Amino acid sequence: MAINSSSYTKIRKPNNNNSSMPTLTHLLYLLFISFLLFILLLHFPPSSSYTSSPTSSIIKHFSGDLRNITFSWNSLKLTGDKPPPTQLKIAVFSRKWPVVTAPGGMERHAMTLHYALARRNHDVHVFTSAPSPGDLPADGQTKPASLHVHHIHALPGQWKSDLAWELFDTENARGVFDVVHSESVALFHRQARHVPNLAVSWHGISLEALHSGIYQDLTRSPDEPISPAFNQSLAHSIYKVLDEIRFFHSYKHHVAISDSSGEILRDVYQIPPDRVHVILNGVDEENFEPDKALGKSFREEIAIPSKALVVFGVAGRLVKDKGYPLLYEAFSKFMSWHPDVYLVVAGSGPWAKRFEDLGSNVKVLGALPPAKLKAFYNSLDLFVNPTLRPQGLDLTLMEAMECGTAVAATRFPSIKGSIVVDDEFGYMFSPNVDSLRGVLDTAVAEGAGRLAERGRACRSYAKGMFGARKMALAYERLFLCIKDDMYCKYPIIDFDM
Repeated sequence: MAINSSSYTKIRKPNNNNSSMPTLTHLLYLLFISFLLFILLLHFPPSSSYTSSPTSSIIKHFSGDLRNITFSWNSLKLTGDKPPPTQLKIAVFSRKWPVVTAPGGMERHAMTLHYALARRNHDVHVFTSAPSPGDLPADGQTKPASLHVHHIHALPGQWKSDLAWELFDTENARGVFDVVHSESVALFHRQARHVPNLAVSWHGISLEALHSGIYQDLTRSPDEPISPAFNQSLAHSIYKVLDEIRFFHSYKHHVAISDSSGEILRDVYQIPPDRVHVILNGVDEENFEPDKALGKSFREEIAIPSKALVVFGVAGRLVKDKGYPLLYEAFSKFMSWHPDVYLVVAGSGPWAKRFEDLGSNVKVLGALPPAKLKAFYNSLDLFVNPTLRPQGLDLTLMEAMECGTAVAATRFPSIKGSIVVDDEFGYMFSPNVDSLRGVLDTAVAEGAGRLAERGRACRSYAKGMFGARKMALAYERLFLCIKDDMYCKYPIIDFDM
């Protein structure tokens, strides 16, 4: 989530009441775009980062101070076979807490992580917004006894950091928290700068959001004028990045959820490397695993013919920045050439009706409940993620890979460097229609059998990297390190070996 500029000290911005940017802003804009292109080139992993074997480099062999590593902590050997050396009291600030009505990725991450930590017997206190009447946990799981959710007194879904801070103060007085964890800017700068044991997980930063705006504009047709609102948004994005570079230093520890984001925080935002820690998101292993019988049953349920050659699938909010205009245009022509190929769309949003209008080769299911997602992923030959958002790290790709399904995704640094790290896992494409259509053609030419092989490679890698247990153990180790320097040493003989 990109920073809300109202939550921290602003620098002066140019007055821009016209539909076009002033001359000074034009100059800044051009300079910044040049800088941005340099950063994009800098942060795309070179081809040498790929491995011939998807499982050969999951575990990194490391010895020393954990604060010095720049690779993902998920790559460490963290088995969790032994109980933690000490119980932690953890404060969590999260704008929302997942409910049954289609939670977003950040809320799902928060629940998955902190449920897992509570099951490790840590005392977890979540400070979040008030739920709507009748809201239930999104996954239907029983809340662990050591996890406590404190709702602020405000309108449902409305976040007020100051009210959450008051609840935190009350609980902190009963027993001091060992670590404070903020999901992005749930804890604002004016409070965070005074918290020495704070770790903030960035689910998106403004530089990445600016990339997203550029890629979305590239989908604009040549005869379509740029809108004044978008023009102004790009100009203001520059100042948001500058603001972030200034105030991010006030946060003690930074958790980057992708390798590329970690590099940006270190190299562009100039955060000291020992305060930037890469921990990839994780998904619940019990809810996402291969089950082809379940997948076959789901195909029958949604009326996909047994003669189908290849079944593609997408999931998420059906909006422009998730890349659905690209997929719509690519598949609308593609299906006329391949009448036995099907597309399953799980999600709701403005583009749902357009996909429905494509006919019987497209199955639009609406937003699926969490209990149905495992069946959905297992029903697919290839999961496609056409996102135009480089920020964050999409959980859907991890969920599909955990279920043993091959993937195709936009070639962004976060995805290329942290998820689709091997050509065997599937395909990557540039954020344009022709590149996406080429990938769909290749997948059909290879066939369902070859896609199944790719899916098995995905499962092998994801099982060791993207599980909720591995993510929770990585966060646990970081939180222990924040509590006491002795836990920053790796490996600890009595715990890690």
